[in-house]
Amino acid sequence: MKKTVLIVEDNRMNSRLAEFVLERDGFAVRTAATAEEAIKSVREERPDLILMDIQLPGMDGLKATRILKGDAGTADVPIVAITAHAMLGDEERIKASGCEGYIAKPINTWKLAEMVDKYITG
Repeated sequence: MKKTVLIVEDNRMNSRLAEFVLERDGFAVRTAATAEEAIKSVREERPDLILMDIQLPGMDGLKATRILKGDAGTADVPIVAITAHAMLGDEERIKASGCEGYIAKPINTWKLAEMVDKYITG
């Protein structure tokens, strides 16, 4: 059975690239363009992993992560931040929100599936 990844990304080109790469490498993929869509999607059908953009319109990805991690029904879904702004102190802030880690943009299309699989399998 394919592992499911929810990509939360407001930039359609970035979302399509990650979706293409992960589907090519055997994952089932769902997408959401906002934090609110992501929360609803996760509650309706739990993915095996969430790739969460940090800078989203409206609610940001870190707040959405805190909401999902604070909900007993979704708290155990691994969330990996995707950010173009990986600066000093960001890793601590990202992990403090509940993310298991982060992937810097631009994503490495050759290593994305491997990184995702490591977060899913532990």
